[in-house]
Amino acid sequence: MGARKRLQAEKRKEENKKIAFATLKDSPIAPRKMRLVADLIRGVEVNKALNILQHNPKDASKSMATLLRSAIANWEMKNEDKSLEDEQLIVKTIEVSPAGMLKRIQPAPQGRAHRIRKRSNHVRIVVDGVKN
Repeated sequence: MGARKRLQAEKRKEENKKIAFATLKDSPIAPRKMRLVADLIRGVEVNKALNILQHNPKDASKSMATLLRSAIANWEMKNEDKSLEDEQLIVKTIEVSPAGMLKRIQPAPQGRAHRIRKRSNHVRIVVDGVKN
């Protein structure tokens, strides 16, 4: 690895030490469907976001709720001197990006075949505290 790449990697590591985030990789839900759920909780207070996800009928909301709980736990680990009750945690950012696709073939009439693309995604949630 070159010196410039190493310095950028070290800088990125230092920045990640300061923020509380959680990452879900290779979720078998299409990114478009996951973004619909992510848009519901972006910028919302964490308890309200968990409530929204709990009452949402979409399948993506279950994995998003688990990921949000993980991000909250990561915030607690990084901020041991602060109390969760004193801070008002909000969902600062949510990024849903496409992951790899599984390509399958489905038989079609007259000897043809159609391609099926089973999409998956990566999700990253960042939570941050706002003082009361």
